Amino acid sequence: MKKIIDGKRYDTDTATRVCDLSPRGFYGSDYRREDTWLYRTRLGNWFMAGEGGPRSRWAQPYGQSGSTSGSGLRPLDKETARELLERYGDEDDVEMYFGASVEDA
Repeated sequence: MKKIIDGKRYDTDTATRVCDLSPRGFYGSDYRREDTWLYRTRLGNWFMAGEGGPRSRWAQPYGQSGSTSGSGLRPLDKETARELLERYGDEDDVEMYFGASVEDA
């Protein structure tokens, strides 16, 4: 998936897939099911991309008040990316990408 947002090109084929952000517990035909990943571009910009059912974050409007399955890509700031990585990723990835900002408690 490729998208240009605010003059920046985001491409899932050339970015590094960092961690899975997909909600757990939704299967196959569940309208809330989605596959969402956190990515980092070679220049250090962060984004999430994925696809999902008509009740997922990737749903697309359909008709006057409905929705259908869809896909998308959303840029993220560094702080949001770090928070998502801390929540869904592992400590090694947090240290690798954000080690300079991680402090001992």
